[in-house]
Formats: sequence, structure tokens, C-alpha cells
Amino acid sequence: MTRPNIVVIMADQLAPHWTGAYGHPIAKTPHLDALAARGMRFDAAYCNSPLCAPSRFAFMSGQLISRIAAWDNAAEFPAAVPTFAHYLTALGYRTCLSGKMHFVGPDQKHGFQDRITTDIYPSDFAWTPDWEAPDERIDKWYHNMQTVKESGVAEATYQIDYDDEVGFAARRWLFDRARDRAAGERSPYLLVASFIHPHDPYVARPEWWELYSDDEIDMPAYVPPLEEVDPFSRRVMDGIEASFVPLSAEEVRRARRAYLANVSYFDSKIGEILRTLEETGDLANTIVIVTADHGDMLGERGLWYKMNFFEHSARVPLVMAGPGVAQGSAPTACSLIDLLPSFLEIAGGSEDQVGAPIDGRSLMPLARGEADAADVAIGEYCAEMTPYPVLMIRRGPLKYIHCDIDPPLLFDVVADPLETRNLATEPAYAEPAAAFAAEVAERWDGAKMRADIIATQKARRALHAAMEAGAGEHWDYAPPYDASQVYVRNHMDWTVAAARYRYPPVKEGTDEA
Repeated sequence: MTRPNIVVIMADQLAPHWTGAYGHPIAKTPHLDALAARGMRFDAAYCNSPLCAPSRFAFMSGQLISRIAAWDNAAEFPAAVPTFAHYLTALGYRTCLSGKMHFVGPDQKHGFQDRITTDIYPSDFAWTPDWEAPDERIDKWYHNMQTVKESGVAEATYQIDYDDEVGFAARRWLFDRARDRAAGERSPYLLVASFIHPHDPYVARPEWWELYSDDEIDMPAYVPPLEEVDPFSRRVMDGIEASFVPLSAEEVRRARRAYLANVSYFDSKIGEILRTLEETGDLANTIVIVTADHGDMLGERGLWYKMNFFEHSARVPLVMAGPGVAQGSAPTACSLIDLLPSFLEIAGGSEDQVGAPIDGRSLMPLARGEADAADVAIGEYCAEMTPYPVLMIRRGPLKYIHCDIDPPLLFDVVADPLETRNLATEPAYAEPAAAFAAEVAERWDGAKMRADIIATQKARRALHAAMEAGAGEHWDYAPPYDASQVYVRNHMDWTVAAARYRYPPVKEGTDEA
């Protein structure tokens, strides 16, 4: 039996609420919508940490961030942690990363045989928070409201440049695999094409901006008065300046319109990759997965960006289509750590191959339309704007959020998707609230986590100071490129080169493809 290829198309900061596939009334996402229509849409998929690097490390490893100390955007992703790229390479897959994965540390491949672009963010310890001074802003890289105020239209941004490069490189790599196949190579492949949009800044090219108009952009549905905001949300609001830098209705609307425009831009990248799979003849034997590392609040509850466990921040799109995948939707709670065991099952691997404990389970039973007794997603946030871990358990319709210094939060996100009613102190929910509290106490030791996190922060800040002073070499990834071996060069027969690059190849004995 031929093992399917796997293509993962990843967005950055994409809340599923802002796509047509998940019911947004005006979002123009035809390619994601079509993928969802022929495959499985997961309706309760979560990130395991609502911040870029920790979420991606969990996604890659199948492990919770507390297991691998992936605390924040400057936490090192150790080379000793096995990833799905390692496992699938060992199973005979050709593996490739095009785009962002926010690896921190000297290992910038983590099992991928090919990495064909640089990353977009730093790979060192510069973005290390300080939990001993959690109220101090680091203005060089902390989010603030100026980003929202500058939303709008531009012909070019660093994010547009990056995503155009990521998409082109991914499509060329897919054609190279088709060329290899034409030459007799039959190995299946895994490609992760990881884009930066619709991550802020909320700036879109005109053709995407003009897909929408101001009068059709809805405003945040639920913004509680500042005095009623829960303590953790208030710390985040203070950190991003949302609690004291006012935004006009026009500024909020422009940011949400630009975000929606960039969602459509990302959707166009899905379309380009799917078209390339069609052109190479691989679409029928490829499982395509679209997801994101976390969402974006976009003014809901008065919050922006991510860094919290409310639905717009913590939930991610997860759509899967391809051979063996049923048509439908899955309401069961799951998370990004579930993708590694899913990939192993797709690739024909087994538990015997796993070299480190994994915290996820395979989603392939759900993808096939079967029942799955598991119905849980676990989240951990241990980065800036909090001095203590913030922890989440989603099970069934209930979501519980805990921080040692804050009152607990409990929501029925099915009955109350805007999370307007905290059930933690309501008598009718005393039993589930107590059960969640006991589970938190059993799963986590908050005091130890805090001590461990502060220790790593101190060490990383010291190392960063040394690196700034000249110790060691930078870790930013530079993809290898040998210009003497591409296209046509003097040591090549140009007819051989032309035949290699042409796809489909010319049939032997004819002039036709």
C-alpha cells in the first residue's frame, strides 16, 4: 500500500472564527472552505500555549510545554527532543520545512532534511521575559496598541515579502519531488509550509483589503467594563497598553478589516499549494492539513493578540482532507500535540518508534469519522505578562482556567461561546469546578514551575548578554544555496538540465509531455 504524502499548511495567529469554513459570514476563504467541505473540520482544536514558539515546539514534539521547558518565545528547543520530522524521516519520508517555526537555539532543523527558507523571528534568547519584574515592559518587542493604530493598507511589508518567499519555495520543492518521482524516486514526503499571516501588524495589500468594506466589519461582540475584567486579563491589557491607550471605533474596525484581508491572503497560499499538488499529480495521495499556532483576540473582551486562554486566542483551525479522511466535523476537544501521533499513524509508524513520552493521541479515528473517547485539550502559558503559570483544561463543553494568584475561571464554551459567564463560583457547577481544581493540583506544581522558569530566565538573560558581547555565533538559519549547481552551468549538458527541470517530462521517443 502506498503511504500518503503529508502537507501541513500553517498560519500564524489565525482564529478559526475568522474563516468561512468555521462560519464567519463574510470571510472570503474559498480554498479552506473547499478543503473542509471534502474533509474533516475539527471544531474544538486548541493550541497548547497561546504564544508562537511554545505552541510550535509542542506541535513539533507532541509534548506539553512543561515537559520540554518551552516556556516562552526565547526558550530553547533542545536538539534532544524528538519531533515528528525525526520520526517520519526515520520512516523513509522526505521531510521539508518552508517558513516559520520560531526554533530557538543552535539546532535550526529539528529533524527536517530540507529547510528551504530562513525564519522570520530571532533564534536567540533576546525575547526572554523576567518574572521577577513582570510589570516592566520591554518596549523593543512587547506588543502595544500602536500596532492596532497603524493598521491599514501597504504595497509591501516584511511579512508579505516573507510569505511570498515561503509559498514560492514550497511550490518549487513540490515540483522537485515530482521531478524525482519521474526519475524513479518513490519516497513519500512531509512538507510543512508555515506562513506568518494573518499575524499582526494588521497591514494588507490593496487587492485583499478591497475584498471587504468598512460597513460590513463587525465590532467586538463582548467587551466587559474594565473594573469587571479578571486579574490575568487585566495584566495582559496593562502589558499591551490596552487598558490605558484608547482606540477609536475606526481604529478597531480598520485592524479587524486588515486582519480579515490577511486571512484571505493566507487562503490564497493554500490555493497555490493545492494547485501545485494537482499539477504534480500528488493531490489524490496527499493528506493536507491546515492549522495555526494560536488565534487572535482582535478586541474581543478588550484584548488583542494572544497570550490568554479565551476562545479567540486559544482555539485554532484544524482541517484535514485526503485519502482515508471522511467528510464531516468533529466536536471533540483536541490540540496541536495530537498531530505528531496522527502523522505517525499516517506514515505507518508504531509506538515502539517513539523515543520520548508524548502527551497527545492520534486524531485519525476522528478523521475517519469514528468515535474517540478522549475529549480533552491541555494548555499552559508561562511567558510575559504573568508572574505565575496560567493553565487550561478543556473537557467536553467546559473550560477551566487556573493561575495560582487568581480566582479560577470556568466556562461552558458550547452554551456561552463568548465566555461571558464565569461558572466557577456558581453552586450548580461546584462539582465540576472542584474536580478541575483537583486535576490542576495533580497535574502541576505551580510553585516548582515558577522557580524553574525564573531560573531558566536568569540563565538565558546571562547568555544573551554574553552573545551580545561577542560570545559564539548567531543561530539565525541561512538556507544552503549553491548557485553553481542550479539552472544551467558550464559543467552541465543544457539538454540534460532542461529535461531535469521540465515537468511533466517529455515521453521517450516523442516531443510530447
